[in-house]
Amino acid sequence: MATKTTDLEPGAIDRIGAELDALRRRVAADLGAADADYIHNVVAVQRLSEAGGRVLLFAGWFPPAWLGGVAALALSKILDNMEIGHNVMHGQYDWMKDPALNSRTFEWDMVCPGGQWRRSHNFTHHTYTNILGKDRDVGYGILRITEDQPWHPYYLGNPLYAAAQAVFFEYGIMLHDLEMDRIVQGKRGWADVRPLLGPMLRKTARQAGRDYVLHPVLTGPLAPLTLTANITANLVRNLWAFAIIFCGHFPDGTEVFTEEQSQDESRGQWYVRQLLGSANIDGSPLFHVLSGNLGHQIEHHLFPDLPSHRYSRIAPEVRAICERHDLPYHTGSLSRQLGSVVRKIFRLALPRWR
Repeated sequence: MATKTTDLEPGAIDRIGAELDALRRRVAADLGAADADYIHNVVAVQRLSEAGGRVLLFAGWFPPAWLGGVAALALSKILDNMEIGHNVMHGQYDWMKDPALNSRTFEWDMVCPGGQWRRSHNFTHHTYTNILGKDRDVGYGILRITEDQPWHPYYLGNPLYAAAQAVFFEYGIMLHDLEMDRIVQGKRGWADVRPLLGPMLRKTARQAGRDYVLHPVLTGPLAPLTLTANITANLVRNLWAFAIIFCGHFPDGTEVFTEEQSQDESRGQWYVRQLLGSANIDGSPLFHVLSGNLGHQIEHHLFPDLPSHRYSRIAPEVRAICERHDLPYHTGSLSRQLGSVVRKIFRLALPRWR
């Protein structure tokens, strides 16, 4: 059966909700020029990184230039996906009224169409975080990441599936909305997913055409080197995003919940579920920028529409609330959290012998 969430009394849960609501209101009321400057600066660095990478690849025959081009392009893609795209599409900067940062129209540098991601991630995942049967990010339809998922011989491939998902992460995110596992089980028909296929194919064609045809062709005889550089940059982005996201959701200690446990949730109970189902990653300010501030996954799950660079400032207050109410605040280094996730993936590939 699912993990027991908490022994808190209803009054304590209401107090937690009130404290976190007050913290959110205080931060939201303080948003202004410094927050706008921050995201504009990140966008400027991302664009400069992409331009610099493209220029360096015109000298890709020289190994340091090729490596520099790969590094710059990988940085550009990581910033675009993690600190800009993910957070902009959460509505963190809608208050600025900047068309380029509009959560409803923003499109990012990956094959998953922004509109489909906004539906599956912003609504489904953030509403039903870690609820088995509701949150499709629990295992992404292919992995066993909790004992509460019944074991099946299929899960013997757990490590292999996870490795493939890491390498092709942007494609996994794109296919997530299709719910392929439900199609295989006969619970969803192709008629249900047909409207999704057109946007997916068009976005994939644009991304592949740009990265694997246009930019290589523009470098003439260096096209094979440019193609390899673009593949490598996408791979680096995929592996990084996979590691950060899995370390924020699935290390040891994070809880999962049943639909019954989440019925008729109060605001305070929703907050407690976010606290217990998330984990942070310790790191430097640069690490947090590169992770889209998802090293503060707890704070992100509590306040997904607040600008992410604010999470580091409010994290001590969130931790203090957890300590006052005897709630765990899961955090650890990247190596510790990633090691925990990898061990869990291997352990849950096997049935639990009793």
